[in-house]
Amino acid sequence: MAKLIINRREFTVGSAALMTALSAMPSLAGSKIKVAGVYTVPIQQKWVARLHLALDAAAKRGEIDYVFSESTANTDYVRVMREYCGQGIQLLVGEAFGVSKEARKVADDFPEIAFLMGDPFKPHGNNFAVFDNYIHEPCYLMGIIAGNMTKAKKIGMVGGYAIGEVNRLFHAFMNGARSVKPDIQFKVTFIGSWYDPPKAKEAAFAQIESGVDVMYAERAGVVDACREKGILAFGNVNDMNKEENGTDVVVTSALWHMEGAIDHAIKLTKEGKFKAEEYHSWTMMAKGGASLSPYYEFENKIPSDVKAKVASLAADIKSGKYEVEIIDDEPKSTF
Repeated sequence: MAKLIINRREFTVGSAALMTALSAMPSLAGSKIKVAGVYTVPIQQKWVARLHLALDAAAKRGEIDYVFSESTANTDYVRVMREYCGQGIQLLVGEAFGVSKEARKVADDFPEIAFLMGDPFKPHGNNFAVFDNYIHEPCYLMGIIAGNMTKAKKIGMVGGYAIGEVNRLFHAFMNGARSVKPDIQFKVTFIGSWYDPPKAKEAAFAQIESGVDVMYAERAGVVDACREKGILAFGNVNDMNKEENGTDVVVTSALWHMEGAIDHAIKLTKEGKFKAEEYHSWTMMAKGGASLSPYYEFENKIPSDVKAKVASLAADIKSGKYEVEIIDDEPKSTF
């Protein structure tokens, strides 16, 4: 039986309080539920796009009524959350990275609503579940391929911010490359933005000038620089070969699939069983939350033994036989 955890509130009447907590999430089995998404960036931004696509798919299947707000500033985020909560929603999905404490207070004030939030901290209370981006496993596999394809033994990496979610992807990629060529060097740059393609492109140009011949494109804009300079890139979160003009440039991408996590949250909300828990495993390979994109035009350019090694290791990761190390510390340039 799940353990009931009550935070920040003191109840003096034990049995009555317990019944109140247990009845806070009513069963809605068989009915369409109302879901709101609150996003700090446009839905075209790759990270938020994965949430939006999963929720939109559920709406098209007739499982939910879905509304959303995009480009919501952190200073306005809590107000928008409260507005949706007052409109009869049953599930709110969003990103609390900049408002973790304030978002938890909203969840406290609306115990009958389920919250599934991108957040680096632990679940809260009974109704505040958290997820993060754990696609480090396919990043490690990409690193193996990149390590085999770099001739200069210098790889560039351009990211948004040096936070755990990004750091773990960079470290996994670096370790994958080092497993092939231990003496590979890396140039790491964080642009201080989640969406600034011109700035990311400029950072990529600077790294290419320093001698890198392969790049990890964590941010939009890097692929354009690689195309102009004639070097290879590896994509992040979405299929950058097909979605970001990456033909003949992006070898493969580490994909993030949020459908499983979103569908799980919807199911539990309908059943009245939603609880505060971590959804990290739903973003990993074993549950279909992460994968490598197809190789497309690079299918015959990657050595067959390298592809076989990656396929074998991917199977071991999915089965639990092999575990990719999670390192959330900030990665540093080595040259």
